[in-house]
Amino acid sequence: MPQRDRAVLEILYSTGMRRKELTGLRLYDFDLERGTVMIREGKGKKDRLLPLGARAAAWLNKYLEHARSKLVVEPDEREVFLCVSGRGLTPGVLGNLVHQYVKASGVGKVGSCHLFRHAMATLMLENGADLRYVQQMLGHARLNTTEIYTHVNIRKLIEVHQLTHPAKLPQAGKAEPSPNGADAPPPSSL
Repeated sequence: MPQRDRAVLEILYSTGMRRKELTGLRLYDFDLERGTVMIREGKGKKDRLLPLGARAAAWLNKYLEHARSKLVVEPDEREVFLCVSGRGLTPGVLGNLVHQYVKASGVGKVGSCHLFRHAMATLMLENGADLRYVQQMLGHARLNTTEIYTHVNIRKLIEVHQLTHPAKLPQAGKAEPSPNGADAPPPSSL
């Protein structure tokens, strides 16, 4: 996988940004020392500052140091992600590129850039992030737009059920029932 493509995938997953936001990035939008990226005029013409994970920053840095300079043509418009023509990736080209990687991964999902956005938001919420922080990351104007990511993951629900349901917890002073039911009380006659 080319360094550019890996950097693209890592940034999509790290930030949850939209494909149009990623294709609009300029070199000066990143602050790798602080681990941030500025989205300028995202959806609704709103700016937002996002954290950039260390892995995404490392892949971006690798791409910038080793590959971008080989792609750029003058005048350099300072777009971060370039095609082989030396011009910036378009949303359509980016979508096709990411779609091919998703398909090749074998995860059994169909889609493109939005899958990374959805995965980032869902996993952050499952790991305890406050809904308002996820709203800020995604750039949603209204909280109810972000709430679609709070759907319950059935695997997580089963895990929580097994750990916390009262029927599964031993009660004080009582022995655990045996799996064969030998210590179960006799059925009462009605």
